[in-house]
Amino acid sequence: MTDVTTADGRTLHVYDEGDPSGVAVIAHHGTPSNGSLYAPWLEEGIRLIGFDRAGYGGSTRRPGRTVADVADDVRAIADALGIDSFATWGISGGAPHALACAALLPDRVFAVASIAGPAPFDADGLDWLAGQGEGNVLEHTAALQGEAALRPLVEQMYGAMSAGGAEALRDEMASLLTGPDLAALTGRLAAFLHGSLTGAGVDGWIDDDLAFVAPWGFDVGSIPVPVLIRQGEQDAFVPPAHGRWLAARIPGAETRITGEDGHLTLYERALPEVHAWLRLSRSDHPRS
Repeated sequence: MTDVTTADGRTLHVYDEGDPSGVAVIAHHGTPSNGSLYAPWLEEGIRLIGFDRAGYGGSTRRPGRTVADVADDVRAIADALGIDSFATWGISGGAPHALACAALLPDRVFAVASIAGPAPFDADGLDWLAGQGEGNVLEHTAALQGEAALRPLVEQMYGAMSAGGAEALRDEMASLLTGPDLAALTGRLAAFLHGSLTGAGVDGWIDDDLAFVAPWGFDVGSIPVPVLIRQGEQDAFVPPAHGRWLAARIPGAETRITGEDGHLTLYERALPEVHAWLRLSRSDHPRS
């Protein structure tokens, strides 16, 4: 772990793990969480780098940030670590931030994967809240009313989840857990998700939610690098219609929507195939 200082004096807490000689991949964590890396994601050939998004854990808050603003922070991290070219992926609430880096840092990002990620809130032709569990609908409806309405709700949810362990995670997420996700939220995954939440705080969570329901600050249709959209049909956190919307509007996007997956199952199952796809997307190793 290391800390990186941005041009405006903020701190970004960074996790640099995996194969130091492998392909550099910058990961964007879900909402809420921190940037710590799940052990099964670490594999030979991948230098996996996570970071606490602004306002989470050890990273300074950046009030009013947009999704697009993450590109500045990722450039600062890559510069500090001496990384010129890298791939990126984001899972859940991290996925829009990964897409932002692909759109705004095409000189650095050679490929991107969106895993269980939402479409923009103002997506034309998409009922953004349709198919989401009650907890998400309540949370995003509060976000539309601003921080004063959102903060008490998030503080209550954070307090319950962080204090109560894995069982509390299941209770708080009950309206979002389809069969596959309920089965997945046990053992090592439940321990990782609870651990990544504890100490992350509420400011980053609040700022994420506010950014999701505001203009993102970039056009997903402008992404010039290879894009993989990975989604589960049984996802009540981010329904598969979001992935289909993104796939239809990002030129050349490759889409994998699997019937057996929900949302949390992709934390367990998706990353080996995502990393393999990213490696093959390097300009010196074109896909056949």
